[in-house]
Amino acid sequence: MRYEGSIYRPPSEAKSYILQVTLGCSHNQCTFCSMYKDKTFRVKSIDEIFEDLKLARDYYSKIERIFLADGDALVLKTETLIKILKEIKRLFPECKRVGIYANPGDLLRKSLEDLLQLKELGLDIIYLGVESGSDIVLKNIKKGFSREEIIDSGKKSKKAGISLSVTLISGIGGKKYWKEHAVESARVVNSINPDYVSLLTLLLEEGTELYNTYKKGDFEVLSPEEIAVETKLFLENTKLKNCIFRSNHASNYISLKGILSQNKEKLINEIDDALIDNVFKDERFRSL
Repeated sequence: MRYEGSIYRPPSEAKSYILQVTLGCSHNQCTFCSMYKDKTFRVKSIDEIFEDLKLARDYYSKIERIFLADGDALVLKTETLIKILKEIKRLFPECKRVGIYANPGDLLRKSLEDLLQLKELGLDIIYLGVESGSDIVLKNIKKGFSREEIIDSGKKSKKAGISLSVTLISGIGGKKYWKEHAVESARVVNSINPDYVSLLTLLLEEGTELYNTYKKGDFEVLSPEEIAVETKLFLENTKLKNCIFRSNHASNYISLKGILSQNKEKLINEIDDALIDNVFKDERFRSL
């Protein structure tokens, strides 16, 4: 398949065909992020997109899931997304799900009627990078949106009946704002009640603005133990219904998964057990 630059997708889209409909991220200013720095944002032409779909149809005998990349493909005009989804239905009648990355602005710009139409044509899940529920942290990382805008965008996806998966980043508030990050992030997801909540752990990468801030001594990274305590505080403050929770990405120090609030106490107990057993003293965590 034809791709330009590095390709990223959610872990749950590992078996999906990745269809690149945009290049890069339209925002691309978040201080912690090193993704999409190798390309300038642009929207691919509909002819390019259709040609890629035709190539995929010729190559694969069966495609049940398709993921629309790059960073916030929902930035496309609704009429363009409609054309793409209709072509997917025509070429891949066996496709059961189409997923897409979005930022809050993409959802806020779309009308509810737009989203309902996209849902009807097969858009089944939106991945929304929330990162934090704290306005202070959001401003510090240059997310570009407030907590209220994030809440409104998430609610709109839910109202349209499109499954919503939100991602938060453990440790993104540093030692100064870890409590606020944990508590306010819980409040945001409580307000939205998404279908999925995933925690990644902050990994500082050279070349990012946040890494430079850290090197200057203006950002203190949480230890693995402190990340665990932060995660516990986040979970304690959640009030979710039938939300699938995952903190089992390669970046996470311990693997946690369950349904909130059904498995809330179990997850908290797992963190307590790990802290009591000093599992974070393991040397393998010290190199992260």
